Amino acid sequence: MKTKNSPLLERDSIKALKRLLDTLEKGFGGLPSFKRAKMPSPETERVLVEAAKRLRDNFPYFHPLYAGQMLKPPHPAARLAYALAMWINPNNHALDGGRASSAMEKEAVAQIAAMVGWKSHLGHLTGGGTMANLEALWIGGRINPGKTILASDQAHYTHRRITGVLGLPFESVATDHRGRISLESLESRLKRGGVGTVVATVGTTATGAVDPLPEILALRERYGFRLHADAAYGGYFVLAGNLAPDTSKSFERLSEADSIVIDPHKHGLQPYGCGCIIFRDPGVGKFYKHDSPYTYFSSNELHLGEISLECSRAGASAVALWATQRLLPLRRKGAFSRMLEASRSAALALHGKMHSGGLFITSTPPELDILVWIPAAGTVSESSSLSRSVFDRAAKHNLHLALAELPTKFFDLAGAGIMRDGETVTALRSVLMKPEHRDWVDEIWRILEISANKESRGKVKQSKQSGRTN
Repeated sequence: MKTKNSPLLERDSIKALKRLLDTLEKGFGGLPSFKRAKMPSPETERVLVEAAKRLRDNFPYFHPLYAGQMLKPPHPAARLAYALAMWINPNNHALDGGRASSAMEKEAVAQIAAMVGWKSHLGHLTGGGTMANLEALWIGGRINPGKTILASDQAHYTHRRITGVLGLPFESVATDHRGRISLESLESRLKRGGVGTVVATVGTTATGAVDPLPEILALRERYGFRLHADAAYGGYFVLAGNLAPDTSKSFERLSEADSIVIDPHKHGLQPYGCGCIIFRDPGVGKFYKHDSPYTYFSSNELHLGEISLECSRAGASAVALWATQRLLPLRRKGAFSRMLEASRSAALALHGKMHSGGLFITSTPPELDILVWIPAAGTVSESSSLSRSVFDRAAKHNLHLALAELPTKFFDLAGAGIMRDGETVTALRSVLMKPEHRDWVDEIWRILEISANKESRGKVKQSKQSGRTN
């Protein structure tokens, strides 16, 4: 909780930036000085003050009462390292443009690969998960040209969009009541043939569901497709020690995927944008080869631009990730993994309060740290309406959630006495991804109880009485 007179935005780390710049500048001490414009000029400061005021028109993404979207504040070390690198502004395309930051990127990506169990790999950072997934599916299309890409109907919409860009056929596969890809539907489609790549989602955007990798890998043995794991959101949970047994089994088999996407700008404590694509077989690098007419490659060493589709990429992202992983190593039972465990504990705690509170109907217990629920009501449409009301009321108490349109099969409507008058329902959704969320569960629940007030309860009672009359 906020202490008296303490600022909401962390600023102590700024004091260290000048000392860090002094350390950086010593590496260029042999250069002659040159004249530069005095900064900040009054005009510059005026514009930046205007920018600061404009930025007030945001939700408080940094605060524990913000639980709507996948927005996690960067670690102070990441912010400082990124800012420090900005005084040089390296470009991690050619080594000429980012010698130190390119080396740091290779080290940081190798640590992510080691986290999932790979000693050898090919990979690099990207501008985000979309570009990382594009590269994975592009490689899949080069290996299995013209064959269909499959992903669940709860997979991120970017897969359908990406395959359109790549000119590859795409089909979605139904999910079960837990939001995981339906193994029965998947095998039925595989039997018809023509499938090149199956995308397994390790942490869906809507509910955090983890597709069952052991069973999907068994299907790969029978049908011979390429397996891509979109772990943009959930990948780091491979380090968590408090997952459900069946979820843990999927993470234990993550290393058997052919390619994996993980987004450091989600649970990796990094600024946007920072995605990561890694391939189990380094030999896929042959598909990236190109003959460039330019002569900026002055080194014979491998340039990251030779194994990525993107050209110019922010070296600052690599510096920030390297510094963060140096401070918080990617290992089980470490400080970083305990943050992940705290997030899952928060989601489980809030799920428990909802399950026994009588005001809301939850889906199955959260696999990661995303929780979805609907208000108790007489019908699905009334529950959807109440979701929107609770969403608005909670925001007035500074609790910011999200709304998600989900299949009704994700909820036990019959057990809750809710009449199905539609195939989807508007659900409330929280993403408890900040380490502080565990300490704020009681406050979040208090606001939810207030937001689902007597008026809402009266509507529920009236709907049920109306249902019995009819």
